[in-house]
Amino acid sequence: MAKKRNPAAEAPGLDLGALAGTLRAAGLRRTGPRVAVLARLSAAESPMTHAALADELMHLGFDRATIYRNLIDLSVAGLVSRTDLGDHVWRFELKGSTGKHAKVHPHLVCTECAGVSCLTDVEVKIVPVRGSVTRLKAKDCEVQLRGVCDRCA
Repeated sequence: MAKKRNPAAEAPGLDLGALAGTLRAAGLRRTGPRVAVLARLSAAESPMTHAALADELMHLGFDRATIYRNLIDLSVAGLVSRTDLGDHVWRFELKGSTGKHAKVHPHLVCTECAGVSCLTDVEVKIVPVRGSVTRLKAKDCEVQLRGVCDRCA
């Protein structure tokens, strides 16, 4: 059996103290798989599938089931968002108070390559039509745009 490597060594810019505090505040213990998942998601440019995360973290000695359980735990704790972009594949993204994922943002799903891009510099505002009597109490909101990404354009 391969020896598990330290995920902190794989992410030199990661502040383990802050990460441990974040996990503790969410009611979770700091474990190797959780640190590895959070470190990888913090570096991600777009939401990641479980399969992609598991493939990238396999070299640390974590199996697919361990990564999945930790993704679900982190989602339930509110540290990671879980989104289905219409293809029945969950994608996971770090929720944060700083950085590019600090605010809720829409995603572009490319109709050519099926890639997903975060649109962090785009703001979507929902305004009721004048005279509307509909009152929405949204608990969570996801906006997905479909089109062609820059690479495919």
